[in-house]
Amino acid sequence: MSGLKVLVTGASGFVGRHLVAALLARGCQVRALARDRQKLAAMPWAGAVEQVVADVHAADTDIASLVDGVDALAHLAWPGLPNYKALFHFEHNLMADYQFIKGAVEAGVPQVMITGTCFEYGMQSGPLDEQTPAQPSNPYGLAKHSLRLFLESLQQQVPFTLQWARLFYLHGAGQNPNSLLAALDRAIDAGDAVFDMSAGEQLRDYLAIEDAAASLAALLQRREFSGVVNCSSGQPISVRALVEQRVRERGSMIRLNLGHYPYPAHEPMAFWGANERLQQLLGAEHGA
Repeated sequence: MSGLKVLVTGASGFVGRHLVAALLARGCQVRALARDRQKLAAMPWAGAVEQVVADVHAADTDIASLVDGVDALAHLAWPGLPNYKALFHFEHNLMADYQFIKGAVEAGVPQVMITGTCFEYGMQSGPLDEQTPAQPSNPYGLAKHSLRLFLESLQQQVPFTLQWARLFYLHGAGQNPNSLLAALDRAIDAGDAVFDMSAGEQLRDYLAIEDAAASLAALLQRREFSGVVNCSSGQPISVRALVEQRVRERGSMIRLNLGHYPYPAHEPMAFWGANERLQQLLGAEHGA
């Protein structure tokens, strides 16, 4: 279905910049919203979208005009990451987000996609599917999980389609410079002899941002789907294997100083996202 008009919040962020590109590639119209005018104007697709500079959490934001004429809202904006432990996720972001989305659906937006997080599953191990009960163990995961519950209650009052896409570990252009692969690339580029890391035996679910963005764009075009879906590779890989693979790809001789850092306390040792539901929804298109 081409011609779908989508408001993307957080459009200049890591996921947002790739989602906008994926939507444009599918013939969708995009209203791209971000707080920073210069960052938005510097995006490669800036000339192909309707640019809006606004803060969706500001009390005086005119939500009705922001969403005027759009078929769907793709809500990615969420300030304060990657600080997952800060209380402001539920003290501020949770209610501000709820008020914004409530305003959007009351103004007539029939379809809302929101990016959730694998941290909604908490410290549970192994393959996690959408039937696995959420057990968030950090403030960020708790805030996202609570937002989904609030919005499911809102759906009883104001019917709308809610697509909740739980993101696992994404990597690619524009990611946080402190994330693992970005830090590794920086060390290789600098000619460092050694890269400090954990022992690397933890199993994770890593997905290229281009694949994730293509999946999110395709989900937006499945306008009848409402519910939770993992946006994941479905393939566990050890952090060490991931790093070794990147070192090989780069043709680098950098030595891995395994065990330098302890394992993060906010993550289980092994978890990944079962992605059968995503594949069923997107069919042969998945990853295209």
